Amino acid sequence: MATEIKVPALGESVSEATVAKWMKKVGDAIAVDEPLVELETDKVTLEVNSPAAGVLVEIAAQEGANVEVGALLGTIDGKASAAPAKSEEPKKEEPKAEAPKADAPKAEAPKPAAAPAPAAAPASATYDKVLSPAVKKLIDENNLDPRKIQASGKDGRLVKEDVQKAIEAGTAKASYGAAPAAGGAAPSAPKAPRADREGEERVRMSRLRQRIAQRLKEAQNTAAILTTFNEIDMTNVMALRNQFKDEFEKKHGVKLGFMSFFVKAAVAALKELPAVNAEIDGDDIIYKNYYDIGVAVGTPQGLVVPVLRGADHLSFAGVEKGINALGLKARDGKLSMEDMSGGTFTISNGGVYGSLMSTPIINPPQSGILGMHKIQPRPMAIGDKVEIRPMMYVALSYDHRIIDGREAVTFLVRLKDAVEDPQRLLLDM
Repeated sequence: MATEIKVPALGESVSEATVAKWMKKVGDAIAVDEPLVELETDKVTLEVNSPAAGVLVEIAAQEGANVEVGALLGTIDGKASAAPAKSEEPKKEEPKAEAPKADAPKAEAPKPAAAPAPAAAPASATYDKVLSPAVKKLIDENNLDPRKIQASGKDGRLVKEDVQKAIEAGTAKASYGAAPAAGGAAPSAPKAPRADREGEERVRMSRLRQRIAQRLKEAQNTAAILTTFNEIDMTNVMALRNQFKDEFEKKHGVKLGFMSFFVKAAVAALKELPAVNAEIDGDDIIYKNYYDIGVAVGTPQGLVVPVLRGADHLSFAGVEKGINALGLKARDGKLSMEDMSGGTFTISNGGVYGSLMSTPIINPPQSGILGMHKIQPRPMAIGDKVEIRPMMYVALSYDHRIIDGREAVTFLVRLKDAVEDPQRLLLDM
């Protein structure tokens, strides 16, 4: 009995993935729930396990192919359990291996069938329709391909709601380097890739890297991003950490880092300044009375922002354990869609890489992101004398459409006060 291997549900707003790696080849015996193929989405990498025991008799989507939810990946034959033993005989006798080679085209025949993956991109009738100025502006600003957007307007025309839905779903992006034609004009020819020069290597962008690029550009195109700075004297928090770090680790099984102080201080500031924890939805502002803090983590695949849930209810040890667990999952490629979605505010620590100052980009639809930086000894005027103090620059990038300068500056001042005097955090002041 043949069992089809299909692309599973990929999570909210994710409809497409790329086949990253097959862990089995045609003719291999497979057990139930054994990992078969690795799919890469624009957020996470996930494994698809075998739905049945048997032999893999067909691979319909080759590595590198784009596939939609529900698309056929391959086929398992539950009655062909003896196939692996037979497949080993041609390997031992190379002359006889020609017979399977002759059959190879049959095994590859489904390759054209895998081409339906691009079926999500066929041109629709709306492409040739005249676009209204508002729709054209949205399409141009977000680098969308109108052929990929389902139209609901009169006579098959695109309306703003159609484009906004496509932006939210992220399913209508134009190919990089080839902006879609708008209006009634014929689409311009895609820009041909330039020839590689000696010493250059061309590598296709991963879906995660493409998504990072799209989201960062989207943030710059749609939000009025402004950054304000302050500096924090880390003397007291470093002294407190050094005093209790051994006892803390012995009791809680996790090291006491600086992130827990900044997360707790950020939550306190967000409670006082709710606009920094809010988001814009059309003509509305959504204020969030919960504090799910995204913590930016660098991985070999790119920057990811897993979310620390309910940070306002966590102790210092709870924050450190939560961040460590998310960091390990990120580096092992084990983050789930749930781990990555729903944050209200983000903290990025460029200081671990030596960054002294930066202007972080907000993570849509959030309205603010805090940038931490390297602790650098600097001469500071303390009273009537100059002392060398461990100082850290902090930056708050925010959406000026919803957050005023007064709120942004006040947020950093509250953060500075709490970190410079950690007792405030303990006394909720």
